[in-house]
Amino acid sequence: MVDEFGFVATEAMVTEFNVTPQTIRRDLNELSEHGLLSRFHGGAGQVKSAENPPYKDRLQTGVEAKRKIATATAALIPNGASIFLSTGTTIEAIAEALLEHEKLHVFTNNLHVARILTQNDSFQIIVSCGQVRHSDGGIIGSSSDDFISDFRMDVGIVGISGVDEDGSLLEYDPQEVKTAKTILRNSQKVIMVADRHKFGRRAMNRIGHIRELDVIITDGELDSHFNNICDAENIDVIISD
Repeated sequence: MVDEFGFVATEAMVTEFNVTPQTIRRDLNELSEHGLLSRFHGGAGQVKSAENPPYKDRLQTGVEAKRKIATATAALIPNGASIFLSTGTTIEAIAEALLEHEKLHVFTNNLHVARILTQNDSFQIIVSCGQVRHSDGGIIGSSSDDFISDFRMDVGIVGISGVDEDGSLLEYDPQEVKTAKTILRNSQKVIMVADRHKFGRRAMNRIGHIRELDVIITDGELDSHFNNICDAENIDVIISD
């Protein structure tokens, strides 16, 4: 139906399949996680490599997977470490998981992350300067990118929109590219967090290659193709379960 019409309302699917709206929403979330369609308020549409699903939809998708990834990530961060935290709903889950730590030095270009971290008085939180993106609280623009480039951190934690078959790291929003590249370049250790459905998913903007990572934390086994790439590049893959 999505392929035929481009967008299908939840009510139309309820009528077509004679099930409850809750069932439709659960199925749409799962299909969205597999990259088969894009979940929107009130229905679903076709996947577009140039467009990220709305922030509110991403916030409600794959919640348990993000929680597990966040817990596994936080376990790798020692007290007192300096870290970059980029934008994204998985990164926000990681901020929640880090609240039990002590004396972290955190640089972020995500207002939601900064707000979460202020709950721990022992943290030093540095927020990027620049334009605030209303959709998700991200701080963007050349001022932000230049500011980030002045810092060197123990650990950089980045999310991603997709990983191409050749190992390229991809992002929907071109405004995220320079920031992500700077974090990759200025971190002693780079951790990428991504659910397994993002491997093989396409997006329009390239930020780097999988070889620039040290650790990948995901929620399930990768297929043999991506496992082989990670083995060849000596990347540790951690399954959050």
